[in-house]
Amino acid sequence: MNYEPQIMSVIALQEQVINLNRQQKKTHELLSNLGFALRSFKNLNQFLELIPLMVTRVTDSEGGAIILFKKTGQLQIQQLHCQGEGNCNELRKRIEMAIFQTLTDVSEGKEISFHTDFWEKLESRIELDIDYRIHIFRTPILLESGERGRLYVFTRNPSYEWTLDRQKLLQLVADQTAVAIHNDELTVELRKKERLDRELEIGAEIQERLLPKKFPDIPGLELAACYLNADRVGGDYYDFIPANYDRLTEKQTDTNATTKWSITIGDVMGKGVPAGLIMTMTRGMLRAEVLNGHSPSRILQHLNRVMYADLENSSRFVTLFYSEYDPATNILTYTNAAHNPPLYWQAATNRILRLDTQGMLIGLDADSQYEEAQVKLHQGDTIIYYTDGFTDAANQDGERFNEDNLIYTFHTACQQQLSSQGILDKIVSTLHTFTGNERNNGDDMTMVVLKVE
Repeated sequence: MNYEPQIMSVIALQEQVINLNRQQKKTHELLSNLGFALRSFKNLNQFLELIPLMVTRVTDSEGGAIILFKKTGQLQIQQLHCQGEGNCNELRKRIEMAIFQTLTDVSEGKEISFHTDFWEKLESRIELDIDYRIHIFRTPILLESGERGRLYVFTRNPSYEWTLDRQKLLQLVADQTAVAIHNDELTVELRKKERLDRELEIGAEIQERLLPKKFPDIPGLELAACYLNADRVGGDYYDFIPANYDRLTEKQTDTNATTKWSITIGDVMGKGVPAGLIMTMTRGMLRAEVLNGHSPSRILQHLNRVMYADLENSSRFVTLFYSEYDPATNILTYTNAAHNPPLYWQAATNRILRLDTQGMLIGLDADSQYEEAQVKLHQGDTIIYYTDGFTDAANQDGERFNEDNLIYTFHTACQQQLSSQGILDKIVSTLHTFTGNERNNGDDMTMVVLKVE
């Protein structure tokens, strides 16, 4: 009986098992090395340096390379590895020349689709050399945003077989490379966000310092105010400005009775950093105008004319209500640049009135004119200055708090003879109960409460 065929079959089976075990061991080592590299390397370039060497070994080829698209639109050889340095230099020259020629074709409009024909054209140019014939095998490096490059192995061996196992190994390395690129981009974005967060914190600190640190001691008035910004930097503004800085000092408080005080509130269209910058600019310019001693309407006219050149191309405008209170006469003179009219509770009549005059937005028309009016305040009279963040605040059903609810809450608080701070607290508490949210505002919310003692 001839056992030779059976022996040969057993030997062949043993070889297959040995090859399978060898391949499994190679795959296991590859996974271990990739995992270690992903955990250990903090720099993406360090990880990418390892990839061509790794694919060269696991695929038994002569070289490997990564060609990546940069977010800047550049295409370049990220890393290259060859078994011999001389071969690597020649191969690098050929790849760089092929990249240059193919990109030139794209820029000159030679009907090459950047996403489809580009790679085929590039690879054919790398392969095309009679004296240095190269066989190329590749797989794409895919991220969610699309193909970001390709991973290659090279060989000059005409009998080299591109087996299914080798294809899987190359794809495995390409997938891990994509993970590394994605993680690196997330890290870069995180660092940018951290820098931006820090810049926003600085902006918020500066803005907080520009807002009044404490309420001035204005004879006959009791003041309260709040500033609830939607973002860390907001576009709302309020201020108390003495008409004469020279006479008003901590040691000369007796001059308070003869010093007029400007009480103002404003709102820059929009929110965030751009609105905050405009708010800061508005504050500085307005304070400078107040020192000139003009009437309220003239102050807004000058402010509008100065700010128009800066705002006309920004698509942002400022609403502003400006008033001056004279403690000697209890007269409040005011003018309005399209801001929400403050609500005035007249204690003697138990009525709510609006303080309003004609006037356009700051920065809309350089030649805008502003009217002004006066009201004499009496004991118990109360005024709230506010921005539209209060009236526009919405609940979960999309219903807005609106002016009617604000008037009702304000009226009720005044009838209860609450202090200025008590009135402010009641309005804010009622608003938060209505919206069901005490933290996140859809818009900046600012309010100033003025009550005659």
